[in-house]
Amino acid sequence: MGSSVRELAGATPATRDRYVDLLRVASLGAVVLGHWLMAAVTPDGVGNLLAVVPALQPLTWLLQVMPVFFFVGGFSHALSYRSLLRKRPERSEGSEGSEDSVYSAFLRARLQRLLRPTMVFVLVWGAAALLVQLLGGGGGLTGVTLRMVTQPLWFIGIYLAMVAFTPPLLKLHERYGWGAFAGLAGAAVAVDVLRFAAGVPYVEFLNFAFVWMAVHQLGFLRADGRIRRPALLAGAGLVTAGALVAFGPYPLSMVGMPGEKVSNMAPPTLALLCHGLWLVGAVELLRAPAARLLERPRVWRTVVAANGVAMTAFLWHLTAMFGVYGAMLALDVELPAPASAAWWAQVPLRIALAAALTAGLVAAFRAFERPAPAPPGAAAATGAGPLAALGATLCLLGVLGLSMVGFGGLLDGRTALLIAIPVSAPAAVAMTLGGWLLVERAGRGTGVRAGIQRP
Repeated sequence: MGSSVRELAGATPATRDRYVDLLRVASLGAVVLGHWLMAAVTPDGVGNLLAVVPALQPLTWLLQVMPVFFFVGGFSHALSYRSLLRKRPERSEGSEGSEDSVYSAFLRARLQRLLRPTMVFVLVWGAAALLVQLLGGGGGLTGVTLRMVTQPLWFIGIYLAMVAFTPPLLKLHERYGWGAFAGLAGAAVAVDVLRFAAGVPYVEFLNFAFVWMAVHQLGFLRADGRIRRPALLAGAGLVTAGALVAFGPYPLSMVGMPGEKVSNMAPPTLALLCHGLWLVGAVELLRAPAARLLERPRVWRTVVAANGVAMTAFLWHLTAMFGVYGAMLALDVELPAPASAAWWAQVPLRIALAAALTAGLVAAFRAFERPAPAPPGAAAATGAGPLAALGATLCLLGVLGLSMVGFGGLLDGRTALLIAIPVSAPAAVAMTLGGWLLVERAGRGTGVRAGIQRP
């Protein structure tokens, strides 16, 4: 891997925005570290450190960095889709079929890095869960692991939606600029007013779309150099988020807390959108010094290497964490009370062990994060655009459903509600796999070169 990383780093074009690659890795790394640190595992179950020590909740205003990943995604998606539009065959420019081909090629290219490692993760854990439950297991920490290990997949599901909606959202951006962002932010405001002031049921779930699409739209603005006053953006976001928390119905924590009536994350709220504005402004203020740092060959090679395995590490980091706790229980190592002095003293060891186990899992599964080229000479699918859109929708529903239901109770027919529809783990896996096959089928033989730019 070292030689390929060195070659990739050395071949980086001068025009590449290296800071975006750093933000992608750093945001996922912060999420992984946050999960490892917040997990308050005892022999009786799993809690949240932020619930045990509420005074730590302000740290989520620094560590809840998922909006940065969606912001970076918007930037990358804008560049990628525009690049494909430029590369489409001249003979079909402007035609509806050409745009279908570009869309399906775009979906396949962007989803490669998401769904190939995700499907491997899902199939490995599905087989393991089936075996455990056939053997009569599934209680204690094992049962907790089977339920919780899929929870981070919600992020991949929402991100899939951002990819799928990139073309129409990009057209809105190109026509209205900041007005498109303002429209989405206004829709998020309206949803929260209907939710908290009018008590309209279920309306809050619309903000899974409006809030994350608004943050994603900031990436388009960044791609066109239209975020010119990051200090103003950061200040406005921070002040508004603070006011909403101080005087509104919004909790202090920017991550979900067990048992809370209102979460800023699930579904996302206006407070989380303002938090995203503050984070985007803050990272833009650090852009110039970070860019100078990334000119150093060793630093850039590290970022390239991390980008090549970031999604695999994200998928498997909870597996590693529960593996460490399981080993400790099996070896009769005492698990101190969360937030006690002994617990804090044990934190560096637990994190180091989880990092080492994650590295082992990355070594085993990293090959699946590399994009697979479409077979040469493959025929384009009829109606490639609609087929790709259907596939992306099935993937979205399947991944979100699996994040909610988990693999616990696999043989008992356990279900979870996804948009008022009960979904089981086998059904979620089938939707994800079927959707991925449709995207693959639609994206082949389109006549558009859609290789994924790495790192």
